[in-house]
This record gives sequence, C-alpha cells and structure tokens, in this order.
Amino acid sequence: MDEEYDVIVLGTGLKECILSGLLSVDGLKVLHMDRNDYYGGDSTSLNLNQLWKKFRGEDKPPAHLGSSKDYNVDMVPKFMMANGTLVRTLIHTDVTKYLSFKAVDGSFVFSKGKIHKVPATDMEALKSPLMGLFEKRRARNFFIFVQDYNEADPKTHQGLDLTTVTTKELIAKYGLSDDTVDFIGHALALHRDDRHLNEPALDTVKRMKLYSESLARFQGGSPYIYPLYGLGELPQGFARLSAVYGGTYMLSKPECKVEFDMEGKACGVTSEGETAKCKKVVCDPSYLTNKVRKIGKVARAIAIMSHPIPNTNESHSVQIILPQKQLGRKSDMYVFGCSYTHNVAPKGKFIAFVSAEAESDNIQSELKPGIDLLGPVDELFFDMYDRYEPVNEPSLDNCFISTSYDATTHFETTVTDVLNMYTMITGKAVDLSVDLSAASAAEEEY
Repeated sequence: MDEEYDVIVLGTGLKECILSGLLSVDGLKVLHMDRNDYYGGDSTSLNLNQLWKKFRGEDKPPAHLGSSKDYNVDMVPKFMMANGTLVRTLIHTDVTKYLSFKAVDGSFVFSKGKIHKVPATDMEALKSPLMGLFEKRRARNFFIFVQDYNEADPKTHQGLDLTTVTTKELIAKYGLSDDTVDFIGHALALHRDDRHLNEPALDTVKRMKLYSESLARFQGGSPYIYPLYGLGELPQGFARLSAVYGGTYMLSKPECKVEFDMEGKACGVTSEGETAKCKKVVCDPSYLTNKVRKIGKVARAIAIMSHPIPNTNESHSVQIILPQKQLGRKSDMYVFGCSYTHNVAPKGKFIAFVSAEAESDNIQSELKPGIDLLGPVDELFFDMYDRYEPVNEPSLDNCFISTSYDATTHFETTVTDVLNMYTMITGKAVDLSVDLSAASAAEEEY
C-alpha cells in the first residue's frame, strides 16, 4: 500500500473499471480499490440468493424459481448500441476477448396505448401501424435526408446548417405529425425527454445515424447487443485489462478515505491504517459525498416471469420505450427484457425491468404503465436510488467523480460520461481507431 501511484480508482462500477483499463493501457500506474468484496459496484449482477437478500432480507427464494447461480440480474440494466461508443471502446481495448455478446431481438415503442415494433427494415416500415401511408412517405424522405447527411459534405446539407436549425424546425420541413416526431426523437434518437426539439438538430441526426448503423451491423431485429451472463461481466473484463497492463486491484478495503494536501489537492487514499499516495483520484459519488449534489432519483421494478413480454413477437430480449408524452410525464419510461437465451436466468425464466426518473415518491403507481405491459409476474421487486453528479473542480482538487447511472436502458449516456472524464484526467481524447492487439501478447506474459 505504501507505494505511489499516478491514479487511484475507488469503486469497481463499470465507469470506474473502463477508466482504470484505459488509463493502465496509457501506461499510468493505477491502483484500483473497492470497499465491496465483489466487482461492479452499483452496476453489478446478482444471483437469485443475492437478489433475495437485497430486496427481501434474509429469506431464501422459493424453489420453483430454479437454481440461484443460473440468475445474473443486472442492477443497472442497459443494452449496447452495436456500433456505439462502448462497443468501439471494447474492441479498441481488446476487452471483447473476455466477453460473448448476442443480438437483442427487438426494439419497441409505446404509442396510443399499444406496443409497436420500431421498424428494422424497409418492409417493416411499410407494414408498421405507427404511421399512415402518406405519413410514411414524408417520413421516408426525412430518413433519406438523415441517411445521406454527411457533416463534411455541404452537398448533403440541403442548404441547412444543423448547428443552428433546431430539431423542431428540421422536422417541420418534412411536415411530420407529432406522433412521428415523438417516435423519431425517443425510439430512434433515444432522447430522454423533449428538450432536444428546441436544440440544434445535428445531435438528433447523429443519433439517428448511429441507430441505423447499429441496426445494419448485425442485421438483427434491433440495434442492440447484450453480453451473455449479464453486464456484471463488463467491469471484470476491464479489470482484467487493467491487470494485464500492470494495474493493481484490492477488493474488501473498508473506509477508503481520500487524503488531501495543504492546497486541497487529493494526494492519497487511506484504508486499514495504510496510505497509498497518488496524483489523482477517480471514484463514484459514494466515495466523496461532500463533492457531489443530488440531481434526482431513479425508480425501478424488477420482475421474474415465466413468459416473454406480451405483444413483442415472443421476443426473448427486448427494449420498450414509453415516451413521456404518451404517459403525461416529464421524461421517458423504459422496459428492458431478457431471458435464459442470454444466460441471465434458468431455462424458461425471463427477467424484466421497468425504470424511470422518479417524479413522485410512489414507485408502484409511477411505474404502473410499464408494469402493466409485462403480463403475469412470478416475483416483483421495487427499488429507488438517488442520482448524483460532481460539483467539484477537478483541476483544483485532482478528484474525478462519475455521475450516477440514469434510468435509460442503453449505454450511450454512460460512455459519454466516461470519455469526458478520461479527457479531463489525461488532457486528450480516447482515440478509438487505435488497434491494441498488442494486449494479447501482454496477456500471455501476464
């Protein structure tokens, strides 16, 4: 413990583990500590006994649910865009060799009281009841514009400067209805609320392009992929990467206390009477509670079921987005479904999550619209957790704190936070084009 490190990372949540891996690859000397005796922090995956203990106290789960070890229930369930930044980060760092992925069956949107599949092909778009015939023509023209749009080629801009034209103004040009605007903004561009309508359209167009590129990548029914055995595998994959590049790991380290010098800069971490010195500290909000502020709550329900979610074409893995306007809310609600086909439950069992930014203290009534879509459930657990964001100035105190996980069921916001933190810590952007296959040789030596 008495050594000096470039960076000490506290907490083994996914964000912290990705940073630990990236910084180790950069040649920094990293010590990674966690007060828990398991990897994953708030983003860990639980077996059935652990799930029961967390939500029901000590009692044992009923036998009819199957073997505890066959369950891997994510505490922060999220799918990955097949062509998104997290997948590019996994490939860039070679962490893919520790993981196996499977495409997600379908992406759906809740509209006018019904679940509709988000079209994955031209044929599906033509048949979709989401839009009438004339609306489909107008929407097709808009989609062609988005598909052809190239930021670097003014010929594709149709005279529009998307850094100043708002999303609302761009969509108005194509005469699309409010329901279509809702579907595009929430189910394709994955915005969490309607603020994007009054913001520059470039972000929405880029998000739509990412959606279609991800859809094309695996030719599946959705743009998402998800690791076998759940997301708990991800932090461990990045932890192995860090170890390959010389990172040191210590779990079960109680009371990790950040030490500060006379100038108020982080200079080390003390645990069990020993202090490790460092130049910078990276952590989740729970390790430096005096440097974060509460920004909201996430309400969540976890269901164990014996059937796929109804009206999703018998899909074994699925995302359903319930746009805010459809529910009279300020932000969207999300349903995430997966099953034994992703090795997160025993054969014949399905796991579903309903999550939303909490807008009241009554979780059960708030999440009811999502829970009502699930059909009969074997077991239902409710949970609520606070979200925090840093309020410190890292250039003054050398503390780099992640933001708590949001209610979305996809990873794009999570990775944006990680890459921004990486840039603050190192002063440079992650170059996701670099081939790091050299890690394979290092792995063999390790």
